[in-house]
Amino acid sequence: MTDSGLTNQWRSLAGVVFVCVGLLSSLAADPQSSGEKAPQYTNHLINEKSPYLLQHAHTPVDWYPWGEEAFAKARKENKPIFLSIGYSTCHWCHVMEREPYSDPEIASIMNAHFVCVKVDREERPDVDNIYLTFVEATTGYGGWPMNVWLTPDLKPFIGGTYFPAKDPDGQPVFEKVLLQVADAWKKRRDEIVASSKEITSQLEKFVQSSNPLGQKVSRDILQKAYEELAKSFDSEYGGFGKAPKFPRPVVLNFLLHIYAASPDSSDGKHALEMTLFSLRKMAAGGIHDHLGGGFHRYSVDSAWHVPHFEKMLYDQAQLASVYLDAYQISHDSFFATTARDILDYVQRDMTGPEGEFYSAEDADSLVQAGKPDRAEGAFYIWTKDEVDFALGPDRGKVFDYVYGVEARGNAFDSQTSGDLAGKNILIERYSAGDAAGKFHLNDHQVRQLLDESRELLIEARNQRPRPSRDDKVITSWNGLMISALAHGARVLDEPRYLKTATQAADFVQTRLCRQSGHMLLRTYRDGESKIDGFIDDYSFFIQGLLDLYEASFDVRWLDWATALQDHQDALFWDEKGGAYFTTTGQDPNLLLRSKGDFDGAEPSPNSVSALNLVRLSWFFDNKDRLRMAKQTVNAFQARLSQSPSSLPQMLVALDASESAPKQIVIAGKPDAPDTLALLREVNHRYQPNEIVILADAGPGQAYFSQKVEFFKEVHPINGRATAYVCQNFVCHLPSSDLPVVSRLLNAGERPPAVNGAKQDADKQ
Repeated sequence: MTDSGLTNQWRSLAGVVFVCVGLLSSLAADPQSSGEKAPQYTNHLINEKSPYLLQHAHTPVDWYPWGEEAFAKARKENKPIFLSIGYSTCHWCHVMEREPYSDPEIASIMNAHFVCVKVDREERPDVDNIYLTFVEATTGYGGWPMNVWLTPDLKPFIGGTYFPAKDPDGQPVFEKVLLQVADAWKKRRDEIVASSKEITSQLEKFVQSSNPLGQKVSRDILQKAYEELAKSFDSEYGGFGKAPKFPRPVVLNFLLHIYAASPDSSDGKHALEMTLFSLRKMAAGGIHDHLGGGFHRYSVDSAWHVPHFEKMLYDQAQLASVYLDAYQISHDSFFATTARDILDYVQRDMTGPEGEFYSAEDADSLVQAGKPDRAEGAFYIWTKDEVDFALGPDRGKVFDYVYGVEARGNAFDSQTSGDLAGKNILIERYSAGDAAGKFHLNDHQVRQLLDESRELLIEARNQRPRPSRDDKVITSWNGLMISALAHGARVLDEPRYLKTATQAADFVQTRLCRQSGHMLLRTYRDGESKIDGFIDDYSFFIQGLLDLYEASFDVRWLDWATALQDHQDALFWDEKGGAYFTTTGQDPNLLLRSKGDFDGAEPSPNSVSALNLVRLSWFFDNKDRLRMAKQTVNAFQARLSQSPSSLPQMLVALDASESAPKQIVIAGKPDAPDTLALLREVNHRYQPNEIVILADAGPGQAYFSQKVEFFKEVHPINGRATAYVCQNFVCHLPSSDLPVVSRLLNAGERPPAVNGAKQDADKQ
């Protein structure tokens, strides 16, 4: 399932789609959870590295990976291509693999009439984006598994998402679709080909972000986006919209920027309230793993209770960052604890031996060791008897009360599957204070009981078969996680998070780079990196390097970020329309070259790029970077005017590009106590439109002095670490006094219109 947006323009494309699309609505059926066992076969996926492709390597379908071998076969035999796209931790992808794809009769139909191609969407987001756009445009929804029929020249003509093998009455569904498409291709091939060409032509028009009149995006759009989100806010459970409900951290990030811009206004206060309330509700819900840490992908209900159980690296990274921001604003330890919970989970369960971060953990797992049956959430759910047996009566009654454990199970929402009948998904239904009152204990006693209970249940859960882990390393997601850990190192003053982030950056430099570190690769697994990086790999990783610099003050990260930004500009920048294409345009097998106009589960690479450019302009007083940032935002003027809340991270970049940047320059020895004290004073505040630079009288200061004249006269005062609080490198009087620095950091006024480094420091 996907939380991506859909424009009215895209919906209008459905009118030109071949009539076979009408099959989809008539053949929809409820998902089934059982399927026939597959015999052992071997197909063309056997030599791939992707865990998702390898999951299908022994089905009777004659799968090919995306590539010329499959395309040549389709052209030679004049057969349509059946393209199936998914990812390794996707529950309904597993169901299709177990049921229709493992059915020899269905496989024989597929092999006879189609050339079947499998794609891991995480390896090839370029391919996924093209055909997801088509499916969303023609059906009104999209997600994974995604199944699309293409002409031999790769143009789509019919598509959908999940197809069950049979409907609830036992009638074939997927087989019927296959036969009807095959029959249509046999009898109306020319019509299908003509329609596919028209579809592709229309898609090319719709995916191009264009601003032919060169209109600028006004800051007024921030208010419109805020109002859209405020209207869709769920005041009962937090979050936005109805079920299924996604965390979508980009929205919360935007709302915190609204708060920071005007903290005393009614809108600013409400933006903060919506964010903190949503974060609390998510952390209390079943979407949060209360034992092992981290968050599941999304909730099928409005109350964050019943998740789809996969855990994705990009969710952990973005949510950790938002919880850290909430802690900086509120200074409530709850948010710091939740952030640590996420970061510690990633360090423990999602980090490889060389510091790399793995992609995901599966939604499904074996129900019982040694037996073949698998179920979604089997690793995470509990009967009351299981909980009480592990904890004993005293702990059990308190734990059951706080975490909503019931004898009949608490996961009986109409949207849940049969796998959850009689089972409990742990949710924080009551607080420790509530439990103290009910059981006549004090808060300390309750918290101790709960801590002990969680440890015992973790021990019991670890005896179960774990969900499989996708150990593929994705550059873009590693960039997001580096950002989160660097942020955690600063805000929580936690060196081990910085160490982990640094190791991951080193891994990317060693394993996922070419051309002296200037060209990124997409994925790494089992010793292989063969796919060139896409725009999100560059933009997300550059963001990670900028954050890593501000946590470590090692200028090699900033220098590398600058070099990668130059290479990104060369590969992806649109000279005519502004902003970045998602691909280089050098692959002849890709029908479209789009830019991505939605901040969804992952932010749009253009949104992240725009903010990267702004930050680089602040570091080096570079007006060209700022100009490109504004061009990037303005390229999406049409999309923003139509639906501003669809690009909340782009609006964060807009806010930054229109704001006077605050540079905090600390002159001092990197590990000296007075330097660290000033940095702690900076890091405990939420001030989004600022950067922090260390002038260390060594390599760092020499690096900046070569690029910005200002740094030649920055130095400690009277041998003490000194803070320069500046806007556009125009500074207040430098100070080594913590209360003075604190006042300057809190102040909203601009410094005097002279270069701060030239002021008489003795007058402070």
